[in-house]
Amino acid sequence: MPRFFIRQDQISEENGERIITIVGDDAHHISRSLRMASGEVIEVVDMQKNLYTCELFGFFDGYVTSKIISQDKADTEPPHFIRLYQALAKGDKMETIIQKSIECGACEIVPFSSERCVVKLDKKDEQKKIDRWQKIAEGAAKQSGRGIVPQVKSVLSFKELLGKLDGTVLFCYEGEDVKTIRQALKNAKIQGDVSIIIGSEGGFSKKEAELLTEAGAISVGLGKRILRCETAPIFALSCISYELEL
Repeated sequence: MPRFFIRQDQISEENGERIITIVGDDAHHISRSLRMASGEVIEVVDMQKNLYTCELFGFFDGYVTSKIISQDKADTEPPHFIRLYQALAKGDKMETIIQKSIECGACEIVPFSSERCVVKLDKKDEQKKIDRWQKIAEGAAKQSGRGIVPQVKSVLSFKELLGKLDGTVLFCYEGEDVKTIRQALKNAKIQGDVSIIIGSEGGFSKKEAELLTEAGAISVGLGKRILRCETAPIFALSCISYELEL
């Protein structure tokens, strides 16, 4: 069943019935691409984990109306808010990372620059990238049946990243004396958010690893094999999901 996301102000009441108005690209997708008709049913999520089953009844220029048949809580969100801090990666790797990370349960994605990042974005390019990445995030949320649309935040410097860390924070590092994700999560008394930090193609320098540890992040390894930077977040988030959800 097709799923769409709305804001709370798109819900109204008419003649004792609760009505959801779908606008913009989603309305065009329903009426033109999917060629849906009155009486057909869709799922709508209000980005606050409320799931509505709705029956379409009105098709207009630029918007579609539907009435709410039933309401429930979306059960597809992880038990903890999971944040991915991802170092900027080359080419279209960031798009893959964003798409697959949201499918794996990331609730927020925060790009950052680090010492070994090849990619450098100026402010003009950055906003275009963020807009593009957010569209990919929304598409992945729809496809995977999420109860929210995870947000892609503005790019942080490494120094800014250090000042943002809160809750249970893990960072993937190839250095010596690292725990597995399972060990780190079992030892941590998880309160609040869970964050995972992934480096760029070159990983983290020794100095960066030291600064992350000083900021309270826990170094973790991803096994005996070397993973590409676009594979690492998917692997790490899958491990977190297994430990916390499955």
